[in-house]
Amino acid sequence: MFTAEIKSKANEDICILIKVENHSYNYICECGEAKDLSVKECQNTNAIFISHTHIDHFVNFDTILRHQIGIQRKVVIVGPMGIIDQVQHRIKSYNWNLIEEGSITYEVREIQSLNQFRTITLEPPLWEKQNEQTINNSPIFVKKNFKVEYEILDHKTDSIAYLFKGNNKTKIKLTSEMKGGKWAGDLIRAYNTKSNNQIINYEGGNVKAKELYHLINIEKGKSLGLIMDHAANDSNHNLILRKFEACDKVLIECFYKNEDKELAIKNAHSYAAKSGEIMKRCKVKQAIPVHFSRKYKEDEIEELVKQFEFANNKP
Repeated sequence: MFTAEIKSKANEDICILIKVENHSYNYICECGEAKDLSVKECQNTNAIFISHTHIDHFVNFDTILRHQIGIQRKVVIVGPMGIIDQVQHRIKSYNWNLIEEGSITYEVREIQSLNQFRTITLEPPLWEKQNEQTINNSPIFVKKNFKVEYEILDHKTDSIAYLFKGNNKTKIKLTSEMKGGKWAGDLIRAYNTKSNNQIINYEGGNVKAKELYHLINIEKGKSLGLIMDHAANDSNHNLILRKFEACDKVLIECFYKNEDKELAIKNAHSYAAKSGEIMKRCKVKQAIPVHFSRKYKEDEIEELVKQFEFANNKP
């Protein structure tokens, strides 16, 4: 359901483009330098998810902004504490005397805690904060077929890890002797709305929905995780395990080689072995290491990836 494309090269920062099956828009995760991110992809983006605003995760925001001006619709920006002021200040640093009203609207959602976020809108030409709200106990982003959840990790600052989660699908287990039809749709709706006593016209008779629930099959929705910069410690790993266990695919930061473990500890980053180990603990079906230190050459990155895979596949 979810396709993740890494738009940054190994010697650039980090930027990931998420595409959703049968969905019109893209989703950008991280605004690092990424020359492979096209103008069209920026313009077709529905929301931007930022883990934290260190320069290598936020430097390319202005380029994305430049390409989105004029699309005449709302774009959501999600990020940690401080993201509202940071986005507003970046935008207001430019002169907007020629922009037309309605060129774009940004809704910025600032994560305050695990169960609370603050939201405001910014519109040209003045880009002042409007429609401020505090939202409690709600997913940070919801569309018809999926939602986005999050966990707050420690990187000596809040670093938001995101989970794209497809909705479960309710289906009917048809045998060769059975025929689909209106009854099947009625049964699925009854099951989803817990209308257990709804009458279903099934094979020429009237049957209560609950008596046909044995025909229901629940297809679990697909999941995609994005875990960026975080200290490789027990506290973060417990949070990762809680949110990303049994995930279909996870892209996880792997900033340092094992030999640079001390640098990782000093800078509150993860390193190959620890990123691989936590993915193994989570029983992730496909774990992909991303976001390597720019100090490494190509052969060193290849060695880092091998270290990650060894830890992830270790018996």
